[in-house]
Amino acid sequence: MIFICYPKCSTCQKAKKWLNEHNIVYNERHIVEENPTYDELKEWHKKSGLPLKRFFNTSGLLYKEMKLKDKLSKMSEEEQLKLLATNGMLVKRPIVVGDDTVLVGFKEAEWNEKMI
Repeated sequence: MIFICYPKCSTCQKAKKWLNEHNIVYNERHIVEENPTYDELKEWHKKSGLPLKRFFNTSGLLYKEMKLKDKLSKMSEEEQLKLLATNGMLVKRPIVVGDDTVLVGFKEAEWNEKMI
C-alpha cells in the first residue's frame, strides 16, 4: 500500500496516525517531492470510482490562485489529469492506494469501512 501525503498537512498526520494505530503496512510518499504521474492519476481515478474533481485540493492556495473552480468544468478529463500531474499541491491528500482500493482524503469512517 502507498500512502501519499504532505507531511506538514494536519489531515495527513491524522491519517498516518490512524494507519499506524491499525498496524497497516504502507510505503510513505511525499506528494510534492514525488508528484503522482499522469498514468498513476488516470489509473487511480478509474480504480477509485470517484469523480475526477475529488482528486483536486480545492482548499489549496494553488487551486485558488489558478482560479480552477471556474476552469475545471471547461476542461476535458485528459486536461485535468495532465494539470494534476504538474504539481503535487494541486492534488487532494492523503491518498491511499492498495491493490483494489484508492481512498482520497481522510474520512475515518470510510477508512474503517474499506481498510479494516
